[in-house]
Order: sequence, then structure tokens, then C-alpha cells
Amino acid sequence: MSLAHTAAEYMLSDALLPDRRGPRLKGLRLELPLDRIVKFVAVGSPLLLMSLAFAQEFSSGSPISCFSPSNFSIRQAAYVDSSCWDSLLHHKQDGPGQDKMKSLWPHKALPYSLLALALLMYLPVLLWQYAAVPALSSDLLFIISELDKSYNRSIRLVQHMLKIRQKSSDPYVFWDELEKARKERYFEFPLLERYLACKQRSHSLVATYLLRNSLLLIFTSATYLYLGHFHLDVFFQEEFSCSIKTGLLSDETHVPNLITCRLTSLSIFQIVSLSSVAIYTILVPVIIYNLTRLCRWDKRLLSVYEMLPAFDLLSRKMLGCPINDLNVILLFLRANISELISFSWLSVLCVLKDTTTQKHNIDTVVDFMTLLAGLEPSKPKHLTNSACDEHP
Repeated sequence: MSLAHTAAEYMLSDALLPDRRGPRLKGLRLELPLDRIVKFVAVGSPLLLMSLAFAQEFSSGSPISCFSPSNFSIRQAAYVDSSCWDSLLHHKQDGPGQDKMKSLWPHKALPYSLLALALLMYLPVLLWQYAAVPALSSDLLFIISELDKSYNRSIRLVQHMLKIRQKSSDPYVFWDELEKARKERYFEFPLLERYLACKQRSHSLVATYLLRNSLLLIFTSATYLYLGHFHLDVFFQEEFSCSIKTGLLSDETHVPNLITCRLTSLSIFQIVSLSSVAIYTILVPVIIYNLTRLCRWDKRLLSVYEMLPAFDLLSRKMLGCPINDLNVILLFLRANISELISFSWLSVLCVLKDTTTQKHNIDTVVDFMTLLAGLEPSKPKHLTNSACDEHP
């Protein structure tokens, strides 16, 4: 065995990927990076603001301070604060004998509305986890495994070709068999390509992904409506007139009709309202961008894997409308690119293929590795000319 053939065998052995028969891709990412950011911000920010509201309430005591009459005792003043906080009604005199009441309940419901908002924003995440993740994980496991196996099959095929070439005494027989194998498409392994082509006709994953992001937009719009309709109405009102002449105190003459109270938690209320508007305003373009990514193919990922035999979705123009499950799978393959060991090897081969002077002879990784192993990717010209001379 010559030194050149030994070096070629070592090079091909090193190009083989390690076999994955242990734990199967435990670090698989089943959420896109931007979706994960949206989830943490949309769910986490209301919980953070809720903790801020509760912290202010626990540190400052009563969220309101009423200006009770001077003849009231400490216990009576505490009763006034408690009664006015329970009712949270602003009494306003519109005219003689006309009393108009305005509820300030958003101040009291602030922490609980934030908790409800966090739960509401978590519903699309649950929908994705239960409706899409099981099918998506199985698809990704199969596709990642098949892509790496297809690469390994190509390398082993070149190793086999090298051994046959070494054992073949007649170069004409070897190249004739090789040309026949190319024509009969023996080098192709179409299972994965056909599976991906089937995913173009499936729409369950993309429907779930669209529903998830659409629900986020709908819930964000509902948040805007809630803040605009209820919070804006009481946003600047720091003081209100409270009436405690109810029940046993209705006939007491020494109790004033209205007592002025001040909302000590107004600043927290304003901070929470403005922060919620700002946070969800920033999230809306991110959610829309996530939806627009479904309108185009990730052709760079596909172009790299065009180096594999029978993986010519691009060159055969098999890609149609991008709104299907295949496009969603490609987005998650890009997010799990670290799990695709073959991607780095094929990326290097693509760069080398673009810089080689024999581009027209190199279509797949089999052709390129054949060239690196010291074999011509096609029948040498001197053999072709000799064959033509023998058979004019």
C-alpha cells in the first residue's frame, strides 16, 4: 500500500463523524431564541412589577392616607383609612343634590391584574409545549440524525471507492463502473429528502406557531385596551373624596359627609402602567418579526446540505410557499446548529468547492472527498481519449 493511499485513508477516517448511540441530543432547543426572549419578558415583567407593587404595600403600610377630622381618635382614623380603601369610590358633586361616584378599583386590583396578565401571556407557551413540541422534537431528532448519517455514508462510500480503485488492476473497469453507478443514482439516499418534501405538505407545526404568536399579539392588544380604558382614567388622580356615612354612621352628625384621601401608591401605579406599555410596545415588533420569518426560506442552510447526495431541494426548485412545517423545522435546525456536527464539515467543503479550479466536476461531498483522496471525480481525460481511439 502506497503512502498516498494510507494518507487518504487516514484523512477519510478523520472526516467521519462520531456515532451517537448514547443520550440522544439532550440539549435540543425546542424554542427559538427570540421566542424564548419574548416568553421571559412577556411573562416575567408582570411578575416583576407585581412584586414591586406588593413590596411598596408591605413597606409603606396603608396605600392611602385619609385626612380625618381632628376630633377622631387613632382607631377612628384607622377605620376611615380601611373603609375608604375598601370602597375606593370618589364622590363628586355635579350640582345641587347630585352626587356622582367614580370607582378607583384599578388601584386595588393592580397586583392581581398583573398576575392575571402573566398567566395570560403564558398560555401561548403552554399551547406550543403541548401541541407542537412532541412532534417537533421527534422530527428534529430524526432529521439531525439522518443528516449526519448521510454525511457519514458519503465518506464511507469514498473509502469504499478508494479500496476498489486500489484492488482494480484495470482503470477502465473502475471508471466504467463508477460512471454506471452515477447514472443509476446508486450514490443517492433519498429517504431524508422525501421526508422533508412531505413536510412541505404538512401545516400542523406552522399553524401552531402562527397561533402562538397571534395569541401574543391579541393578548398584548387586550393589555393596551385595559390600560387605556381603566388605568388612564385614574392615572393622574392622587386625591379623592370618600364617604363613610354608611351603616351605623349614616345618622351621626359629627361625621363629615366627605373625607379627603390621598393615594400614596400612585407613583407605583404610574410606574407599573408606563412600564407595561413600554415593555409590550417593544415586544410587538419582535413578535411580528418572528411571524415574517415564516415568509422566507433559510436557503443558506439548504445550500450547505446540497453537498449531500439526493439533497437537492434548491437546485431542483422543489421549494414552494414557505408557510409550511418544513420552514419551521429549518428555523429550529438553525437554532440547533451546534447539534449538527456535519454542518461545520460541509460548510468547509462548500468554501473549498467555491475556490477550487474544477468546480464543474464537483457537485457533492462524494465528488470532493474523492478528489481529496487522490482520485479524479470523473474519468481522466487520457482514459477517455484512449477509449475513443480504441472505439472510433
